[in-house]
Amino acid sequence: MSKTPSKRLFALIKSLSGPEKRYFKVVNRADSGSKYWLLFHAIEAQEVFDDELLQQEVYGKAPVQSRKYSELKAYLYDLLLKSLQQYDEQTSIDYQLKHLLMGVRSLHRRWLFDDCKYLLKRAKKIALKYERFSVILEVLDWEKQLAYAGGDVDFLNTNLTTLQQEEESCLAKMANIKIYQGLFYRLYLMVQKNTVRSQTGKQEVETLAQHPLLAAENQCLSFRAKILFYRIHSILHYQFRETEAFYNSCKALIELMESSPAILKEDSTQYIAALSNFAASCGYRGAYEEMRSVLEKLRKVKPQTIDDQLKIHRQYYNNYFGLCINTGSFEEGLKVLKRHLQDVKKIDNSLFEHRSFYFQYFYIYFGVEDYGQALNYLNEWLNLPRSVDQQDLQHLARLLNLVVHFEMGNTILLTSLLRSTQRNLQKKGRYNTFEQLLIQCLKQANQLPAYREQQKVFKDYLEKLAVQTLTARDRATLRFFDFESWLEAKASRTLFSEVVKRKISHT
Repeated sequence: MSKTPSKRLFALIKSLSGPEKRYFKVVNRADSGSKYWLLFHAIEAQEVFDDELLQQEVYGKAPVQSRKYSELKAYLYDLLLKSLQQYDEQTSIDYQLKHLLMGVRSLHRRWLFDDCKYLLKRAKKIALKYERFSVILEVLDWEKQLAYAGGDVDFLNTNLTTLQQEEESCLAKMANIKIYQGLFYRLYLMVQKNTVRSQTGKQEVETLAQHPLLAAENQCLSFRAKILFYRIHSILHYQFRETEAFYNSCKALIELMESSPAILKEDSTQYIAALSNFAASCGYRGAYEEMRSVLEKLRKVKPQTIDDQLKIHRQYYNNYFGLCINTGSFEEGLKVLKRHLQDVKKIDNSLFEHRSFYFQYFYIYFGVEDYGQALNYLNEWLNLPRSVDQQDLQHLARLLNLVVHFEMGNTILLTSLLRSTQRNLQKKGRYNTFEQLLIQCLKQANQLPAYREQQKVFKDYLEKLAVQTLTARDRATLRFFDFESWLEAKASRTLFSEVVKRKISHT
């Protein structure tokens, strides 16, 4: 028996859901008290992997033979895999089809042809319902084999042409799906590598968008192909900043998925991603009530895997925080944030990362004027490892750092930060029009003791911002954080949240 590294076994047990653990315990309860049973429970109880402690739990003070311990871990690992396979067989369509075809093979060896035909009929019905075209091809092949083995010339004479046509149809649908899959993964790779920012990358995306199979839905030969068709179009519209088209393609995808509950139940992962994108598309067009209903639907999706659970949590709260931020509903956002932090406690710390939420944590605490907490999360964000794709965010974080310290009244510290931030921006060639205006505004306001005098400075710079020609990078910065509303709040002595709400009501 091969050795199994302890961490692999630890990771496998920690990945099990509650029902999966219960199933394993019920199936193996006859062996309770065995060494592998003790090892399973010892790993289940551990928060942090400790191999020495595991050995003590299993063997007590008895001497431990390294080979025996390795064999025990390997045995438990294999037993867990078998248990998971048996558990999945209860719900997996692929497992059902596999067992039906294995049954056909066993019956065929014993010349029980009528029983074979019965199982093949069941398998074909399921395969057609769930578009398992490779299984349909296998069923068709079995039908011909049974007729040949039984000398059923009449069956072949009547059905051979139809069987061949069915095979050709399945092969065409499989080929059609493969092309859509190839387009989807090519586009996904371009987006993940961020090549779409370059001129060459944009041209590649535009060329892909002109593919004949993307011209209309009637080019799709199956339900699965239609799913890929709309997924590709939603990504393309998002990349091209086509807000209305992005919304329409996301909505069409959701309607398509929900039209086939059976397939939807079999694989919820794509549905989770589609709901998340649809919620975002509602936000982009300001349809916030519709966005709320989509998010509620997302939250109610039953996860099939731990990955599904993580995606639902992350995408639900990311979108909900965005909704609260964009509508100025910061008090509501704070309640949602606290609920989110409670939900996080139910998730394995090794699987959940707060880093993707730091900016939203900051924004919400800033919106409720809890600047101390806002600064804490901003510092967490600033301390993230630097990479090429995070340069813009690091740049934005430094600007927000200035704004927070101004709100906190840290006059002396802000004077120093303004100088160092300006030097840093100039050194990196990032001292654009908006950055210059913001830093000049804060320098002047920071030198004035009276709020009324500061208010005039903010009014002046708000007017200057309104007539400036901004670069694409300036506009991107203003999209990430609503500096304009903040300047207006300071100029009018109004709450930042109220300015954001007023702006939304006028759009």
